[in-house]
Amino acid sequence: MISIEEFLVHALELEEASSDHYDELADSMEIHNNLQVAELFRKLAGYSRQHAKEVMDRTHGLELPQLTPWDFKWRCPSSPEAFCMEEANYMMTVAQAMEIALYNEIRGREFYLQISEHSPTEDVRKLAAEMAEEEGWHVAMLKEWQNNLQDELPVEDLDPPNIPE
Repeated sequence: MISIEEFLVHALELEEASSDHYDELADSMEIHNNLQVAELFRKLAGYSRQHAKEVMDRTHGLELPQLTPWDFKWRCPSSPEAFCMEEANYMMTVAQAMEIALYNEIRGREFYLQISEHSPTEDVRKLAAEMAEEEGWHVAMLKEWQNNLQDELPVEDLDPPNIPE
């Protein structure tokens, strides 16, 4: 990425997509009465929204380019913090949800690190390194949360799927 504006569009999309995905997961967990995991995903969505606001604040006075979905420079088909939904399960535990969140934050950090190392523009490299450091704090926070998790009982499925025979 060459310009700060292009970089900020990517960062904003990354954080907004992250909060959207966490909200979707929280909604799904609430529907299935997995309230502990829903609460965790709501908290993570809030952190992503806060980070998106911080990115948006950095765009003040800048004219951001309009990018179509295929113009984004992701290494994978979607934003680095948008994991595959196949990883989610309505009966997942908090520990499993933490694994998903940790995976997302690590991918977000790696995205910013790659830009900080390879952008031809010093200002972009510097801002990307700063954002990689912030993602590193998120990774450390999630690892600390993981270390403090209590043993969990499996979630009880109060309304299991019925498959006609």
